[in-house]
Amino acid sequence: MAPPLQAGPRLVPPSDPNSPDRSPNKRGRPEKPRRRRRFSLFAGLIWPLRLLATLVVAALVAGLVIGAYVFERDTANLPSLETLRHYQPKLMTRLYAANDQLQAELATERRIYVPITRIPLVVQQAFIAVEDHNFYEHPGIDPAAILRAAVTDALQFGQHKRPIGASTITQQVAKNMLLNDKVSLRRKIREAVLAMRMERVLSKQQILQLYLNQIYLGEGAYGVGAAALAYFDKPIEKITLPEAAMLASLPKAPAYFDPFLHPRQARIRRDYVLDRMVDNRAITLAQAKAAKAQPVTPVPYTRPRTIAGADYFTDEVRQRLIARFGLKRTETGGLTVHTTLDPRLQALADRALHDGLLAYDRRHPSWRGPVGHIAPPSGAWATAAWAKALAHHPAPPGMLAQWQLGLVVAETPGSATIGLLLDGKPVTAALPLSALGWARHEDAAGNLGPPPRRLADVVVPGDVVMLRVTPPAKGKPLAIALRQIPAISGAILALDPATGRVLAMSGGWNFALSQFDRATQAQRQPGSSFKPMVYLAAMEKNISPSQRFLDAPFVLDMGAAGKWRPGNYENSFGGPTSLHTAIGQSLNLVTVRLAAHIGMRSVARVAEAFGMAKKLPLLLPAALGAIDTTVLREAGAYASLDTLGLKVVPHFIDSVSDRNGRVLWQASGLACQGCNDPTAPPTIVDNHPRIADAQSVFQVVMMMHGVVINGTGGGTQQQFATMLAGKTGTTNNAVDAWFSGFSPDLVTVVWVGFDNPRSLGPNEQGAIAALPIWREFMKGALATRPKLTFTPPAGVTVASWQSAHGPALDAFKPGQAPGVSGPLDTGGQGTASDAAAGATGTAAPASGGVDKSLGGLY
Repeated sequence: MAPPLQAGPRLVPPSDPNSPDRSPNKRGRPEKPRRRRRFSLFAGLIWPLRLLATLVVAALVAGLVIGAYVFERDTANLPSLETLRHYQPKLMTRLYAANDQLQAELATERRIYVPITRIPLVVQQAFIAVEDHNFYEHPGIDPAAILRAAVTDALQFGQHKRPIGASTITQQVAKNMLLNDKVSLRRKIREAVLAMRMERVLSKQQILQLYLNQIYLGEGAYGVGAAALAYFDKPIEKITLPEAAMLASLPKAPAYFDPFLHPRQARIRRDYVLDRMVDNRAITLAQAKAAKAQPVTPVPYTRPRTIAGADYFTDEVRQRLIARFGLKRTETGGLTVHTTLDPRLQALADRALHDGLLAYDRRHPSWRGPVGHIAPPSGAWATAAWAKALAHHPAPPGMLAQWQLGLVVAETPGSATIGLLLDGKPVTAALPLSALGWARHEDAAGNLGPPPRRLADVVVPGDVVMLRVTPPAKGKPLAIALRQIPAISGAILALDPATGRVLAMSGGWNFALSQFDRATQAQRQPGSSFKPMVYLAAMEKNISPSQRFLDAPFVLDMGAAGKWRPGNYENSFGGPTSLHTAIGQSLNLVTVRLAAHIGMRSVARVAEAFGMAKKLPLLLPAALGAIDTTVLREAGAYASLDTLGLKVVPHFIDSVSDRNGRVLWQASGLACQGCNDPTAPPTIVDNHPRIADAQSVFQVVMMMHGVVINGTGGGTQQQFATMLAGKTGTTNNAVDAWFSGFSPDLVTVVWVGFDNPRSLGPNEQGAIAALPIWREFMKGALATRPKLTFTPPAGVTVASWQSAHGPALDAFKPGQAPGVSGPLDTGGQGTASDAAAGATGTAAPASGGVDKSLGGLY
């Protein structure tokens, strides 16, 4: 058998330069044969691994670059460290009336700020245990909580569940400082950065104080101070351990764990908080067991009683705060505002205005229908059925608190059976047809039809109506009367003339019905209530109250506008008439001649100085009140008359303080010298500027005193012990009705009219529509005040004299004699511009001939 073949060395021809046996090295010697390379699996992956490593490094670099960019972008506009040091949560602004009674709260978030030193330790521990048990250890963020949340969120991915939170208390505070509360990665980055910054500039106690005062806890309560009241009707200082755990259970889901709505869930969550407090060693196991044994018993918050009927006043204060401090600071700055409101006078003003508008509504009876209708059943209406239906029927806006809703459940030819709830119990009462004679219907032209002849003309079964209810007493049965909200509007405002403090104001029937304030916003013509401005301008020219001017037809050439022919209310003429009588009887023709004599520039100066008008047109119709003004403006002007020529600017706010008690604004006018100096006697200093001489103003006041004795407001003074002065006002066609007047220490202005100007109707005027409201209010307001008289200034003489309309009491300057009058004017003919310029003389022209200075008026 042949031997096996053995492999020998590979033979390479000598001519092959690559032969290992023959290729020389650098020294010319043949190189040794190389060993064959051996490739493994690992060696084959080197290049892919190198490529992967390169990509990873590139990705990391790109991630760092992008991360740096995103970090820079997302944190560029974060609050500065200085902002963090001085950050304060939103606080509601509180308004207090003059008697320190809470008037109103202005807020976007109802929060009561409580310093950390006043928050019980058990409350602090409860929130820390359930919200951030590592609060005192972490630097603003909790890495362990973040990791736990990340894992949980990854497992829940795609299940449409809200991500698990890992925010610390510091992060929650930071979140509330950011504008965007939408859950996003960007917000989380900003939260974390801001939280770590906060930890560098604020102590843990400061952060906890911010958190406990700004977190929302349901029931409209922000912060633990407000929540303690909302859920337990007690201050935070009196919160017990189980109550503290209850409060700490709310941040997770305030509505779901609300003890009023879900007591079972609330108790489970409360007990969970107690367990966490044990784990955190804040309480013992025995304390937790005792707390768990306590039932969940929330107590509804009894809000402080605010002032009924002060909504118009409050809204005006709010508008003025916004104008001075801005909307944000007004509603979130925690301001303390002391207003000028007198709650007793406000109640009197509301009642007087309501009574007066209801009286007008009865003088012009027009039934405007029921406030609702509930379909009655086919058969008899069961008591339980109609009582339930009535209980769920909402009260219409504007319904007075003392009225009730009633339901017509049946009717007979002469009477309707009205069901109502008296103290929550269903009762019935009869509404006879004989009591509904006023409930007539008005046609499209405004004409009233005859009184109703049958009940169906007024109400039918199922109608819901408003009622005034007189409960049964002393053997008298239950009595009801049909009521409706008047279509007429009105306003009343009262102020202290010495200070300008507005004491009461109602800008309409009801704020819920209409927020338009007719006392401060409605521009209406004052009519004859403007005339004191004209007579004061005359008194300043040394014209006597007993000076006579001609009460006769008057014509003014208005150029392209034609001829103006004013007249008196009664269309009568009295011939030569004293100014005392003219203002008392509100004679237009005498007033126009007086204004033409002294010049409209003089009238304008007085009206603008007293604030009756911003810019008075230099036209004679303006002397009769053909201008626009407001109830507030007129009240300020009359207050300046009451103070004998001192400028009075009405104000609604006494002072405004910030959340730290620092006074930001205070009303001026009166100052006290020596009040802070125990060695000096206190002296009240009046800083009101003088805008007219006291003697002239007092002469007008005394003439206005005659108005309420035997003038257009005659009979009013006789009902009061305090001396009064006033003036009626009625515009053309009785569109606006006014009475404005004052005692030595109280000014009150009343206006009545329709929001869409139209006539008040036949025989309506200031003395009928507005004066009764003024009189009713002043009787109540002056009942508790001292009986005062107007004090004459030095240099004037108060004397009685006999006028054409009876005895007159007036003030006279030196050189003037009671009852004495200079020559009368006779007039000629002229132009409106001549009347505007007026005369420069101080008395009426001589009789006989033509008075050229009057522009020929006749």
